[in-house]
Amino acid sequence: MSETSQTPQFKEGDIAWMLTSTAFVWLMIPGVGFFYSGMARSKNALSLIMFCFLCVPVVAMQWFIWGYSLAFSRTGGLFIGNLRNAFFMNVRGDPTLKAESLPEIVHAIYQGMFAAITPSLAIGSAAERARMMPLLVFIFVWSTLVYDVIACWIWSANGWYKTVEGLDFAGGTPVHISSGAAALAYCVVLGKRHGHGRDEFKPHNNVNVILGTVFLWFGWFGFNGGSAFGANTRAAMAIMVTNTAASFGGLAWMLMDYRLERKFSALGFCSGAVAGLVCITPASGYVSPPVSVLFGIAGGIACNLAVKLKHILDFDDALDVFAVHAVGGIVGNVLLGFFADKDIAALNGETIHGGVIDGHSIQIGYQLASSAAGLAYSFCITALILYIMDKIPCLKLRMEPEEEEIGTDETELGEPAYYFLDRVVASIQLQIASKAPQQPQLQSIDHLHYS
Repeated sequence: MSETSQTPQFKEGDIAWMLTSTAFVWLMIPGVGFFYSGMARSKNALSLIMFCFLCVPVVAMQWFIWGYSLAFSRTGGLFIGNLRNAFFMNVRGDPTLKAESLPEIVHAIYQGMFAAITPSLAIGSAAERARMMPLLVFIFVWSTLVYDVIACWIWSANGWYKTVEGLDFAGGTPVHISSGAAALAYCVVLGKRHGHGRDEFKPHNNVNVILGTVFLWFGWFGFNGGSAFGANTRAAMAIMVTNTAASFGGLAWMLMDYRLERKFSALGFCSGAVAGLVCITPASGYVSPPVSVLFGIAGGIACNLAVKLKHILDFDDALDVFAVHAVGGIVGNVLLGFFADKDIAALNGETIHGGVIDGHSIQIGYQLASSAAGLAYSFCITALILYIMDKIPCLKLRMEPEEEEIGTDETELGEPAYYFLDRVVASIQLQIASKAPQQPQLQSIDHLHYS
């Protein structure tokens, strides 16, 4: 059937909403960069923004070559697609399987943003010690062997999780659990930062963290709302529960920190808001607004407590990616098994059996299966990819200790994030050296803040 004969059934409003949602999700990627940049030390600030931002072109290339086809080809298998749509062949104006009101090209570019943001989340655990070129190679390989595979399981019409009627509205397993598990594998294979357990690793710029949270929260409306694949009531409901869960998640984390520090932490609120957003993601098209309050609170509390795992298990997840994304995604998946509401799903015509509240208890088992499979597969394959790469001389994953001490901005980019302030630090060092040579020198603007 020709494209011309299909065009009349497309809805311009749905297309406009999906293209807008695509732009929303794109904005989340530099948002991740700013969030991570603020949490790191100043000498690594610019590189973290660039590491995240470079996920856009690397994954765009991979998605065009074979990524979309491996994840969403119509004739794919239970575990992985095929190359029917490689190089976007046959991806034109035919209706997508997700919604007859949308051409497949709209679906392809929208899902490409999900593919791009997922590795940007994962690489946060390797902050302050990862080399850039191996990181970019890892993003391409990981997207092919991990993200595309799990996306096929969950969202492809022929994926095994889809065939058992498992539920995941916007990416609890493909995006958050997979990136959190990959982050854990990355930091374990890479090893701890130089000075871990001795030096104080504090966020250098909470304004960047807040800016990143703003981008993320704003973009998440397209992330979850766009997953309704149309400008419809279900999209509005998804946006409503997304905003509610983020709000309660932020407050829950902030209050958890307040009980210990007696301070209302801006970093705590931002971390909790992201945790609430993560937790509601798989359920955003399946639950009502009152239930989303529980998702936000549970996400904020569970992820806050999960941060302690890196101390208990002794690994150096620099930016708490596993605690927020893997744990938050699992909590969201499990709660969805209880609270999936078939009436919410029916807002745009989807038919489901619902969760425990609809008398469908087996849904919890499906949700646990998705979480366990995604966590185990992503962790194991990520660790294998990194182990093999590190054995290749030109793809050594980690910087040398002296390079870590200088920082990834200078060693990998050759550009500092704060050139003017670094000049100020250099000037102060000269003054100290001339007046009191025995005094220790300042190394970076981090020491101005926290020494």
